[in-house]
Amino acid sequence: MPKKTLDPLPSAAFQILLALVDGDSHGYAIMRHVAEQTAGRMRLGPGTLYSSIQSLLEAGLIEEMERESEERRRFYRLTSAGRRCVRDEIERLEELVRVARSKKRLLEGEYV
Repeated sequence: MPKKTLDPLPSAAFQILLALVDGDSHGYAIMRHVAEQTAGRMRLGPGTLYSSIQSLLEAGLIEEMERESEERRRFYRLTSAGRRCVRDEIERLEELVRVARSKKRLLEGEYV
């Protein structure tokens, strides 16, 4: 099976990276964080979460942490490459919104 590409960054991967900006976290906490930061508009199921985490690990955007006190849980941390990636994605999304607002008038008059 071919590896998932992260260009452009899928929304689930972006939300996971955003969740990890706040610090190290385990899978279930990431799921909760994503639901909270999207006001419930995105809820990651285990399949999406862990396949996205695997892609992010393979791309070197996050890394798994060793924690002795939490034997069963795997903790993840944003790498410097992951921090750059999330920053680049924010800039890309800001540009898309800027174009939509200035050129397409999608938020005005008869289009609403």
